[in-house]
Amino acid sequence: MTRVLVVEDDPQLVRALVITLQARHYGVDAAPDGATALRLAAARRPDVVLLDLGLPDLDGIDVIRGIRGWSRVPILVLSARRASEEKVAALDAGADDYITKPFGMDELLARLRAAVRRTEDVAATPGTTLITTEHFTLDLLAKKAVRDGRDVRLTPTEWHLLEILVTNQGRLITQRQLLQEIWGVQQSNKTNYLRVYMAQLRRKLEPDPSRPRHLITKPGMGYRFDG
Repeated sequence: MTRVLVVEDDPQLVRALVITLQARHYGVDAAPDGATALRLAAARRPDVVLLDLGLPDLDGIDVIRGIRGWSRVPILVLSARRASEEKVAALDAGADDYITKPFGMDELLARLRAAVRRTEDVAATPGTTLITTEHFTLDLLAKKAVRDGRDVRLTPTEWHLLEILVTNQGRLITQRQLLQEIWGVQQSNKTNYLRVYMAQLRRKLEPDPSRPRHLITKPGMGYRFDG
C-alpha cells in the first residue's frame, strides 16, 4: 500500500484528502504542523508527502529542507501562494511538484500517481546502468550518485530528469519532452521548473556549475548530457 503523509492545518481540507485517498486504497497519515510532519516522516516513512507551506509553527520550506536532509521521498506542495518566486523557492528547496490552491482532486491524484511512478525502479538497458565521468559516477540501478568520493543526495525528480538525459547521452532532449515526461502534459509550458532542477543538478554534480561540462543547455531548445 502506498502511504501518503498529508501536512495541512485546515481540518476540512485534511478530511477531504483523507477520505479521497483512503477511498483509492492509499494509507494516510496527517500532520497539522511542521514539527509533527517531521516526526511522522521519520517514523512512518511515507511514499509521498503532500505539504502545505503555510503551517502554524514552521514554514513549509523549512519542512522540505528538514526532510531532504535524509530522504528523497517525493514532496508535492499544496499552497495558496501563487507568486513565481514562491514556487521556485519550494522547488529549489527540494519539492518535486507545486500545486496551487484551490485544486481539483483529479489533478492532485494524477500528480500523486506521477510522483509515485518517478520513485519506481526504471528498467535500464545493459551498458547504461553505470555512468562514469571525470568528476562523478551515477549508478542508475541503485539510484546512487557519487562525486569526488562522496554520496550526493538527489530528489526523485532530479533523478528522473538525470536518467532521461544520461540514457540519451549526446542527444538533445527538448524542453517540452522533458516537461511532459516528468510533470505531465498540463505542465508542458513550465520551463522555469526545468531551469531550477538543472541548476540544482549542476550545483550537485558539475565541478563548475557556471560552466557545465556534462549538463548542457541549448537555449530555447532543450538539454543534453555529454559524458
